[in-house]
Amino acid sequence: MQVTRELFNDVMVPNYAPSAVIPVKGEGSRVWDQNGKEFIDFAGGIAVNCLGHCHPALVNALKEQGEKIWHLSNVMTNEPALRLAKKLVDATFAEKVYFANSGAEANEAALKLARRVALDNHGAEKSQIIAFNKAFHGRTFFTVTVGGQAAYSDGFGPKPGDIDHVDYNDLAAFEALISDKTCAVMIEPLQGEGGIISPTNEFMQGVRDLCTKHNAVLIFDEVQTGVGRTGDLYAYQGLNVTPDILTTAKALGGGFPIAAMLTSTEIAKHLKIGTHGSTYGGNALACAVAEAAFDTVNTDEVLAGVTEREQMFREGFDAINAKYNVFSEVRGKGLLLGAVLNKDYEGRAKDFLVASAEHGLMSLVAGVNVIRFTPSLVIPLEDVKEGLARFEKAVAQIVNA
Repeated sequence: MQVTRELFNDVMVPNYAPSAVIPVKGEGSRVWDQNGKEFIDFAGGIAVNCLGHCHPALVNALKEQGEKIWHLSNVMTNEPALRLAKKLVDATFAEKVYFANSGAEANEAALKLARRVALDNHGAEKSQIIAFNKAFHGRTFFTVTVGGQAAYSDGFGPKPGDIDHVDYNDLAAFEALISDKTCAVMIEPLQGEGGIISPTNEFMQGVRDLCTKHNAVLIFDEVQTGVGRTGDLYAYQGLNVTPDILTTAKALGGGFPIAAMLTSTEIAKHLKIGTHGSTYGGNALACAVAEAAFDTVNTDEVLAGVTEREQMFREGFDAINAKYNVFSEVRGKGLLLGAVLNKDYEGRAKDFLVASAEHGLMSLVAGVNVIRFTPSLVIPLEDVKEGLARFEKAVAQIVNA
């Protein structure tokens, strides 16, 4: 069978609009399409491929586990799941782990758990969930409603109730909204889809203190920021603010679908037998690959390398901007970076993405004004240099058009 982009239109639901490029091979931070064209990958599958493509540690784990056991229902447990859970507990604030398949599922579990904790401890009146405008927490109906972007949640009928939103980094507005009726606050420790927006230290500490004051569960959505993306294993560790529940996915499996919800024993006890579950959550194959990814990332060398690469990217963007004057600022931390277009190029982030692809570079957007970069945490320095050179060609193409 000949596979073409046109086949997508014939057989796939039209909720995506993929480019004409169909990648067929990847190695490290290089990708090749059906025609043999090479790309440097500054996108990482949207912050998923934390070790690039076909990393030997992940390939070996997949092969080894693939010859042992793939899947068991949660009527039984398995060795890779227990090993991975122990490593997550040892490396974080958490004492208990729940495995799922995607960030949305981990967030769904976190929100259900928070509601159950409030119901058990305080009664039905304590049900309010507070989240933040421009947030993104997944595509289930519950998580997309908690995410503060109406464009994603409108048009599907009545939404889950008792969910309110305030602006990120607006501590006064948050303080005015939270009360003893608030059961949970869900927040990204660095907003991704919303435009790569970092929190102020005052804001994050204030959110933590107010959640404690009102007995509200603080949930950190670290689906995009987790597993080394910001230069810390998890972003909360660099903020010195500890959540009650943390969700992690994307980079956790290095490209293999897996997610986890992390929390304390005291909170976890409210998910009694039968209250929540997942057919594939904790799948042996996924956990074996994730364990290999986690072991590789959770080293001083790799985490320090993220900061080194961040500096290289920032210097590269500064040099490009000195020539072409297209960015108002570069936001983010570690290898979750956003180049914000200035007024002369407002609304044209996708144009830069398309031009980048023409010059052999894979990039992303975060809204219409921000070009987003989430490369491999171990991208070779020569690939950073070459990718920035290709990006400069794309910028020049648009500026000189």
